[in-house]
Amino acid sequence: MAKYLGKRIFYIILTLFIVTTITFFLMKFMPGTPLTNQAKLSPSQIHQIYKQYGLDKPLWQQYLTYLAGAVHGNFGTSYQFSDQPVSYLISSRLGPSLTIGGEAMVVGVLVGIVVGSIGAVKQNTWIDTSATILSILGVSIPSFVLAVLLQYYLGLKLRLFPIADWGGFMYTVLPTLALSASPFAETARFMRTEMVDVLSSDYIELAKAKGLNKTGIIYHHALRNSLIPIVTIVGPLAVNIMTGSMVVENIFSIPGIGEQFVKSILTNDYPTIMGLAIVYCAMLCVVLLITDILYGLIDPRIRITK
Repeated sequence: MAKYLGKRIFYIILTLFIVTTITFFLMKFMPGTPLTNQAKLSPSQIHQIYKQYGLDKPLWQQYLTYLAGAVHGNFGTSYQFSDQPVSYLISSRLGPSLTIGGEAMVVGVLVGIVVGSIGAVKQNTWIDTSATILSILGVSIPSFVLAVLLQYYLGLKLRLFPIADWGGFMYTVLPTLALSASPFAETARFMRTEMVDVLSSDYIELAKAKGLNKTGIIYHHALRNSLIPIVTIVGPLAVNIMTGSMVVENIFSIPGIGEQFVKSILTNDYPTIMGLAIVYCAMLCVVLLITDILYGLIDPRIRITK
């Protein structure tokens, strides 16, 4: 296991290096500088600003400086906010995004597993049909549409939850429900399909022949073997949600990194865009590593091959 972890960590570092390099040069070739949104300035002021952001140096030197800083978590200074480190902008906004994203994943995945399992056990009944319809609705309805509906009915009409802003658990309920629709639908759909196959397999028939009760067969045999494909889709899905849904965060006025990413694009704040891209990549790599480790915990046969 130690050898495997060391190998994976090496690949994570290599991936981050490649992403950092590609992102840096892509941003440098994009139009826009710290002066893009500024009024007319004198040559001395322009020189001072370029010197402040290190843009007066050769491109290769800018790259090495940025790379050295990124290793220590320093992604430069924001163009949008004067003298504001990008690392501070990201860290100060990462908490709300992770909070609603984590809650959305827990709610969506757990409910999806339950609904998908019930649909598989009650195959070709009205319960199965209802579960399938719920999954289709979860995929079909965009999260921002669901967010507006939740705001109107649960927030404005019934006054059960705050409509917007950020200030505690009650403020997370509506955005969590809006974001949980997608992981719920994906999990329920995959869970039902996989569990139908598992329930018709030979070892399940053998368990039935041995006289095991239905609940024990479903819980100890069918459910565990059906979770492997769920782990596969949950990893990338978790990163996409926890790093912030841009539209949903704007709808609920949540100060997350999704909202910051939108503002950075609109204001040509390239250092912030680069920093967010690296954070996204790092989180994806870590989640994929955790996913592979979970494979071994769910199925010992995978653990042996590693």
